[in-house]
Amino acid sequence: MKVIVCGAGQVGFDIARQLSAEDNDVTVIDHDNERLRKINDSLDVLTLQGFASYPDILHLAGAEDTDMLIAVTQVDEINMVSCQVAHTLFNIPIKIARIRHHAYLEPNWRHLFSRDQMPIDVIISPENEVVESIGRLLEAPGATDVSSFSEGAVKLVGVRLNDDCPVVNTPLRQLTELFPDLNITVVYIIREEEHIYPREMEQLLPKDEIYFVADSKHVKRAMQIFGHEEVPAQSIVIIGAGNIGLQLCQSIEKRLDGISVKLIESNKERAEVVAEQLSSTIVINGDSLEKEILEEANIGTAETIIAVSEDDEVNILSSVLAKRYGCSRAVALINETTYAPLVTPLGIDTAISPRDITVSRILEHIRKGKIHSIYSLKSGNAEIIEADAMETAPVIGIPLQDAKLPHGVLVGALVRDNTVIIPRGQSIIQKGDRVIIFSPKDSIKKVEKLFSVAFGYL
Repeated sequence: MKVIVCGAGQVGFDIARQLSAEDNDVTVIDHDNERLRKINDSLDVLTLQGFASYPDILHLAGAEDTDMLIAVTQVDEINMVSCQVAHTLFNIPIKIARIRHHAYLEPNWRHLFSRDQMPIDVIISPENEVVESIGRLLEAPGATDVSSFSEGAVKLVGVRLNDDCPVVNTPLRQLTELFPDLNITVVYIIREEEHIYPREMEQLLPKDEIYFVADSKHVKRAMQIFGHEEVPAQSIVIIGAGNIGLQLCQSIEKRLDGISVKLIESNKERAEVVAEQLSSTIVINGDSLEKEILEEANIGTAETIIAVSEDDEVNILSSVLAKRYGCSRAVALINETTYAPLVTPLGIDTAISPRDITVSRILEHIRKGKIHSIYSLKSGNAEIIEADAMETAPVIGIPLQDAKLPHGVLVGALVRDNTVIIPRGQSIIQKGDRVIIFSPKDSIKKVEKLFSVAFGYL
C-alpha cells in the first residue's frame, strides 16, 4: 500500500513509523527540512520538502498511484486543501485529516466536508478526543487510562498500584483463585522503565502500572481489589480555558449533574468570553501557579484538578501545586514526550497525550477487514485490537493454551451472543466471536496470521 503523510511533526512521525514497519510504501511531506532529516535518520521512508497542499509537490510524491493521504500538518487549512487537491487532481481514494479548530467542526457546518464539497473521508479532532478521554477517566475514579470496546461491554483500564494495595506481592494466578467470579485479565505491566507481558506466575508489585481487560460490569470491583475505592469527583478545578478546557466544562455540565466546576484562565478577555458560554461553571481570571488563585478555586477541597492549558510546564506545575495544597487527584495534558518520565515521580496521577490519542484514532480508522477498533498504548509499544474471529483462523476450535500465541499476546476477552467471556487456558474461540487481543507491536503480523484478520486498510 502506498501512503502519503503530510506533516513530519510528532503525529506524522509516529504514523509513518507504524505504517513503514508494516511494509507499506510511505512518503512524508513537510516544509521543514530539519524535521525531514530526523525522519530520514530514523525511518525507512521517502521524504519530500515542500507544502503538501501544492499540486506539484503531491505530484512529485507520487500522488497518481497513492492509496491514502493522511494530512497532519500543524495548519488545518493546509490539511483541508491537501485532501481537496488529492481528491480533485489525483483521485486518491482515502483521505484523512487532522482538524483542530473547533469552528470547522460545529454541527451547522459539517456539510462542508461532504463528498461534493471538501471530500475528507475521516476527520480526526485531537481536542474532541482529549475531552472524551478525560470524560472516561472521570467516570472511573483512580484509573490512569480507560478505553471501551464492543459497544461498551468491555473496558481496558490502566491503574497504578499503591503500597497498600491488597493484592501486591501476589502472583496473577492467585487472583483467579481468590476472585473466581471476577471477569478480568491483566494484559500489561509497566514497572519503572520495564514493559512486562505477564504470565500466571508474574507478581504484582507496588508502583506497578497495570492494564487489565474486564467485563464493564466488573470494573468497579476490580478497582477496589487493586486498592482504588475513590468516589466520583464532586469538585473539579480545570486549568486553561482554551478549546479543550471550554469543551470539557461544557461536557461536564451536560453529562455530570451536581458537580462543582471551577475554571482558571490567565487571559482576562478569554475568561470573559468563556464565562458567557458556560452556565454553572465558575470562571476565575488569574495565574494557576499563584497560591491565592488556587485557594480562590478551593483547590484544597477539590477531588480532581485537570490542567489542559497550552503550556506543558504550566500543566505540570499547576498539578504539583494543587496536590501539595490538598487536591486528591491530578490529570495533566502533556504534549512534549520528554516530560513523560516526570509524571509519576512528581505525583501526577494521569498524563494525557494528544499525540498518542490522535495516532491511535488514525490507526483505528485506516484498518479494515474484521477489525472494529484499535487502541494504541504507550506511544505504540502495544495495541489492543478488537476484531471478529474468522472461520479460517488457526486459533478457531482449539483451547487457547494450545494455540501457541506469540510472546506477549493475550486474548483479554471474548464477546459471544452479547455475553462477555474472560478466557482461560481451556477456553475455545468460536467463529464470529468478538475478540479483544493485546499484542506488543512486534507481534502484530503474527496476530494477523493466527486470527486471519486482514490488517489492511480501507
